[in-house]
Amino acid sequence: MVYVGIPKGQADQEEEVLKTIQDGDSDELTIKRFTESREKPGALWHIYAAKDTEKIREFLKKVAEEQGQENPVDHDPIHDQSWYLDRSLRKRLHQEYGVQGWAIVQFLGDVVFIPAGAPHQARTRATVHNLYSCIKVAEDFVSPEHVKHCFWLTQEFRYLSHTHTNHEDKLQVKNVIYHAVKDAVGILRANESSLSRP
Repeated sequence: MVYVGIPKGQADQEEEVLKTIQDGDSDELTIKRFTESREKPGALWHIYAAKDTEKIREFLKKVAEEQGQENPVDHDPIHDQSWYLDRSLRKRLHQEYGVQGWAIVQFLGDVVFIPAGAPHQARTRATVHNLYSCIKVAEDFVSPEHVKHCFWLTQEFRYLSHTHTNHEDKLQVKNVIYHAVKDAVGILRANESSLSRP
């Protein structure tokens, strides 16, 4: 989070932000960062374990059906990013499916790492209540430990409609694997003579 702009002289906004942080199931230490340390909050994240993805997907489809919405085959309730699990939906998800996430408030200067395949949602103060303007820098990356999971996500994206924003292969996992292997082979060949010595 590289910027959080807080308008001067609007104390009522501070109360709304505190309520949003509390309703977001944030812990006491996080609340103290805002109330006592006077740090600037930019976004409220809810991050879930990758192992719970199917349960969350099933839950969102169930809620959509209850609300009379369709669940087209070439769309995905997680990748569509059309849902925000508010406090009541998060509570219901926990009660009905045993899924509980982590609430993280991202303050100015904080970095949030999201593990591969971990469903997440963020509420920025600017988009929710038009309280604070914030700017964050985001970067997708593929770590060697999560290549398998990233490849699985890429395959999942392929089944979305061609007009879907996540249909394209943003991570380029196959290219990452190709270049990693190419670099490794190049290093081995360059050091081949030293490797063959007894």
